[in-house]
Amino acid sequence: MVTIPSDRQGNMDLEQLYEACGPHLAGVMITLPSTLGLFDPAIREICDRVHQAGGLVYGDGANMNALLGHVKQGDLGFDVVHLNLHKTMSTPHGGGGPGAGPVCVSEQLIPFLPHPIVERQEDEYKFTRPIHSVGAMGAFHGNFGVLVRAYSYIRALGARGLKQVCEDAVVNANYLRVNLKDEYDLPYDRSCMHEVVFSAKRQKVNGVRALDVAKRLIDYGIHPPTMYFPLIVEEALMIEPTEAESKETLDYFIEVMKKIAYEAQTDPELLHEAPHFTPARRVDEAQAARHPDLRWKP
Repeated sequence: MVTIPSDRQGNMDLEQLYEACGPHLAGVMITLPSTLGLFDPAIREICDRVHQAGGLVYGDGANMNALLGHVKQGDLGFDVVHLNLHKTMSTPHGGGGPGAGPVCVSEQLIPFLPHPIVERQEDEYKFTRPIHSVGAMGAFHGNFGVLVRAYSYIRALGARGLKQVCEDAVVNANYLRVNLKDEYDLPYDRSCMHEVVFSAKRQKVNGVRALDVAKRLIDYGIHPPTMYFPLIVEEALMIEPTEAESKETLDYFIEVMKKIAYEAQTDPELLHEAPHFTPARRVDEAQAARHPDLRWKP
């Protein structure tokens, strides 16, 4: 397994990709938009080069809310895509799950799909087995609750509504990007898609880390964003407002983030001790993860 790094613009490093596109290449896995919240403008070229080397392109559909109604990944050259019905289709994604969704393939891979496949033959639906099937599915229903919510969400919104979801998510993320880039470092200063990744590098000069910013947000009644991910961004704060946040909520978040940036300059210790108003203050998160106490004792 080989990791292809990003270039200075946050896109895939094409030179290193081309070096990897040799006779032993089986496939490339790509998240589009990336975890940086960026759309790679060379995606067609990337897929073409992988195909020329005899490989397949696997798409991680984690960020489909940035593409709904606007882009078909199959048209871009992807051969396989898993679609996250959680995250994109109404189920919050946290605590490691739950997750569910279909795996979509191009025509050339249909003969290899796991069985059974449901096919419509005239007025009937029948189970069939692809000629070169990789085997039987162990469980076909997935996380059923996620599927029902996704189906309801899609039916309620319709085609136009799903397209609006994409547009609102992208507008919201760029609204945050423009309004906060003077207070927080922006490693890739370009239009983003569904999420924007800031860095607390400026705050780190005063001894304030991304973790401190996140803990202080709790004092203002805001659930912290993802921290320290993606790994290539120092002191990363990955903010994904989605389509669900109103302008009033976004404006409040911007106001609070600016206050925290000011506090980081004038009173760093205030952030080191945050949160101040919760039943439990700071816990040793590393210790809790390595040695969890999962039993209650009276």
